[in-house]
Amino acid sequence: MWQPNRAQWPIIWTIAVLLVVAWPPDKGQSLLLKAIHWAVDPADTLPPLPPVLPIGLDDDGEAVTAHDEQEREYYRVRNSSRLAGWRMDMKVARDPWDTATERQLLVGLAVLAGLAVWRLNAA
Repeated sequence: MWQPNRAQWPIIWTIAVLLVVAWPPDKGQSLLLKAIHWAVDPADTLPPLPPVLPIGLDDDGEAVTAHDEQEREYYRVRNSSRLAGWRMDMKVARDPWDTATERQLLVGLAVLAGLAVWRLNAA
C-alpha cells in the first residue's frame, strides 16, 4: 500500500486544512472567516456601524440623536488607532468571492496539490 513520504506530508496536511477551513457553506461564512471574526473581537466589544436611518425617522429627533451617538462612538473607536480600524474591518469582512467561485478555486488548488504530491512520488 502506498504511503506518503516526508516531502509529501506537508503538502497533504496544508491542503487538507485549507480545504476544511476555507470551504464555504451553502449559507453563511467559512470557518476561516468565522475564526477571524472571533479572533479580532472575542468579547464582541467593537461597536458596529449603525445602518442608515430610515426615511420615516428623519423627523424623529430622539431617533436621529441616538443614531448620531452610535455613529460617533463607531468612528471614535475606529479612529483611536490603526489596529482598531483594522479589527473593525476584519469583523465585518466577507468571503472575497461568491460560493461557487470559491469552491472551484479550492478544488483546483486540491487538484494541483495532488499533482505535486504525485510528482514528488516519482522523484
